[in-house]
Amino acid sequence: MKPTLYIVIPCYNEEKVLPITAPLFLEQLRYMQTKELISDESKIMFVNDGSKDNTWDIIKGLAAENKSIMGISQSRNRGHQNAVLAGLMEAKDKCDITISIDCDGQDDISVMTQMVEEYLSGSQVVYGVRSNRKTDTFFKRASAEGFYKFLNLMGAEVVFNHADYRLISARVLKEFANFKEVNLFLRGMVPLVGFKSSSVYYERKERLAGETHYPLSKIFALAIDGITSLSIKPLRLISSIGIIMSVVSIAGLVWAIFSKFLGFTVTGWASIVAAICLLSSIQLICIGIIGEYIGKIYMEVKERPRYIISERTEDYDKK
Repeated sequence: MKPTLYIVIPCYNEEKVLPITAPLFLEQLRYMQTKELISDESKIMFVNDGSKDNTWDIIKGLAAENKSIMGISQSRNRGHQNAVLAGLMEAKDKCDITISIDCDGQDDISVMTQMVEEYLSGSQVVYGVRSNRKTDTFFKRASAEGFYKFLNLMGAEVVFNHADYRLISARVLKEFANFKEVNLFLRGMVPLVGFKSSSVYYERKERLAGETHYPLSKIFALAIDGITSLSIKPLRLISSIGIIMSVVSIAGLVWAIFSKFLGFTVTGWASIVAAICLLSSIQLICIGIIGEYIGKIYMEVKERPRYIISERTEDYDKK
């Protein structure tokens, strides 16, 4: 029996690129149906993440024109990760497999065929992984690769050069629904579910239209979320620093006592000021890391909803 596929596409202020990429997604869906890889009930689900432009109106228009397209709209902007989660949770009871992909057309849409073939071969999760970063500037390439290496160093399990282009089966999503974190980092959370996984490789293209919604500041914030949501290694690092500084302090105390008895004197204030500044900066960094974790705990215990769906294109079909 052919699996039913839902392609989940988060959208935020994508009125310029959506009219270009929507036909491309639809063409790929039709191709996979023609190859008899997926069922005729498969759909494209656009997730409007509280856009301020005409994105939602475009999605409603696309859904009205084609029964293979549907859309949901969040009540407000909640961020890319929450938008992807909203689409996946909405789709998990309606399909057999999902593929999440960004709207901008940078990820190779044709790779979906390989993803479905990997699923049919037994994989429950298939990661879309960039084979190279030739289209990136030197700074972006270095910062992005450093991002993944740093995450792994800090204990967050992530697939190198994989973002949020992936196939996930409904079976995995139903288990993933038991993860109740408010602070989402999907590319690190999905591997925690387990199940058989594989990867497909592709080259990323330039954005077809519009502007990126992921500047360096958001990438940095995502890295912090990933580390603090998935690992306590920074806290252990603080403990290690504390032990090392304690040993250094004891050694300094012993040295000061011996210097006193041996009649050596130390003049000047530079060394004292340097030591105070060093210790103070270390303390502030440690307090900041602890504060980050406390802030995460504060948000988690509130148990606020991670997304709220305000509209569905299906609602308009009933009118």
